[in-house]
Amino acid sequence: MEPIITIKNLWKSYQHHPVLKGIDLQVMPGQVIGYIGPNGAGKSTTVKILCGLLTDFEGEVWVAGYNLREHPLEVKKQIGFIPELAELYETLTPHEFLHFMAALYQVDAATAERRINRMLGVFGLQDHLHSRMDTFSKGMRQKVLITSGLLHNPNIIIMDEPLSGLDANSVIVVKELISQMAAAGKTIFYCSHMMDVVEKVSDRIVLINEGQVVADGSFEQLKAQQGNQSLERIFANLTAKDSLQQAASDLMDAFN
Repeated sequence: MEPIITIKNLWKSYQHHPVLKGIDLQVMPGQVIGYIGPNGAGKSTTVKILCGLLTDFEGEVWVAGYNLREHPLEVKKQIGFIPELAELYETLTPHEFLHFMAALYQVDAATAERRINRMLGVFGLQDHLHSRMDTFSKGMRQKVLITSGLLHNPNIIIMDEPLSGLDANSVIVVKELISQMAAAGKTIFYCSHMMDVVEKVSDRIVLINEGQVVADGSFEQLKAQQGNQSLERIFANLTAKDSLQQAASDLMDAFN
């Protein structure tokens, strides 16, 4: 089986400051990759490169057999992107917005209509299908965003904090959906700071720090390497320069 994503010696700098420092990564079809790291580690930069939003990088990126530099539109067809912040056209209704998104991905109107109704129905938004989104809560917007990222039935789904703002039942639905999509052969690239969720949904965890991969393996493998600890503690051990317990104590001292 060939990798569906291949990243070779990926470098990216902002104003001469390197953010990614030679990332090498291969992702196989059907894998759920938990891609984690502290703020500023390079997670979002990696995601933006994979999605074709950043083009001035060094190294090679291949997605579904396509070189990202040479065939950016073909790569984008393969990917569904669900970012943390729902930047939607607020004056549109979910029905209008999602049909617009479907047209961009060349999904025919009848198929789009069927998928929109079924997916929003599952999320409990059927009664809001024709309401303007400027009245929506954060959770409602996130449900529309998740629907838009999956509407064209992509082979690769990139999720950046996809559970932000969702109610407890919707969180359970999305986590189960991730498992079922992976079982169907789809590849999930999951970025989050919620270590308990990453631990549960991922079959492989890639931890980056200061632009470099510092751990890569299943949770069981990482536990074996790091002394049978939780993912949260493994994360802290590999990324924190100073004692987090001491940092908390220092914060408490501010009240004295």
